[in-house]
Amino acid sequence: MRDGHLIEAFLEMMSAERGAAKNTIAAYRRDLLDYAGFLARAGRAVSEARREDVADYLSSLSAQGLAASSANRRLSALRQLHRFLVSEGTKGDDPTRIVSAPKTGRGLPKVLSVEEVDILLSCAEAEASGGEESDVRLYVLLELLYATGLRVSELVSLERRAVRRDADHLTVTGKGGKDRLVPLNDRAKDALIGWLDSTDKEKFVFPAKGAEGHLARQVFARDLKGLASRAGLPVAKVSPHVLRHAFASHLLANGADLRVVQMLLGHADISTTQIYTHVLDAHLRKLLEDHHPLSGDA
Repeated sequence: MRDGHLIEAFLEMMSAERGAAKNTIAAYRRDLLDYAGFLARAGRAVSEARREDVADYLSSLSAQGLAASSANRRLSALRQLHRFLVSEGTKGDDPTRIVSAPKTGRGLPKVLSVEEVDILLSCAEAEASGGEESDVRLYVLLELLYATGLRVSELVSLERRAVRRDADHLTVTGKGGKDRLVPLNDRAKDALIGWLDSTDKEKFVFPAKGAEGHLARQVFARDLKGLASRAGLPVAKVSPHVLRHAFASHLLANGADLRVVQMLLGHADISTTQIYTHVLDAHLRKLLEDHHPLSGDA
């Protein structure tokens, strides 16, 4: 099958020139052979594919119930294959050039309720009272995460020098190397000061013996899920990123400005923060119902 040879030539290029991993090559091979099979059933070779054929293939994926994100991954593979064929002179045009990608809806973030976060914090605080260093560390991490909404990578790699005067603020270096000031509430401030006073003055707030010198994010995530289990909460529902979502959602639900939340989260673009507008919508509806003069009238 000539199409098979073309696909293998493309995959060989991906491996040799771009250093694609074995798993990536295997996924590309599977997707491209499926595409070639679709074309073959229509009596067409890959080298003869038209824009309409690519569009029909994407429609068939949708009809099979394939998620838009997965269809987009397939389309990416097709684009790269056809660009390769054009560059090799095997095909004169790229039929994927003006094909629209399937639209993916942006799902709402998973969020814990205020009550669930309170249960988690109470359990962590109770365990920390025993004085075991790992328990105290987990409690401090949790207080800081819910108080600041830091990315987990920002939290575990926090340096002592980032703790501002009397621990009122943190100076956090986020994506793109941009610094931002993040205020601390009293609970997080007290927890942090107590932790710093009880540990050696090393570079990182949460030091570890690994190559990076600080606590690994995977260790924190594992410990947090263990805490969730002991607190009686659904383990699958709890993660550091979910706590970041809870921070943002709870702020907005209590009247915080969206741009303030954007700044605290370290989002470069307000559109990233707008995923939380479902919280704002609910908040505004409640305000309208509670305060509009005609609210409740028949």
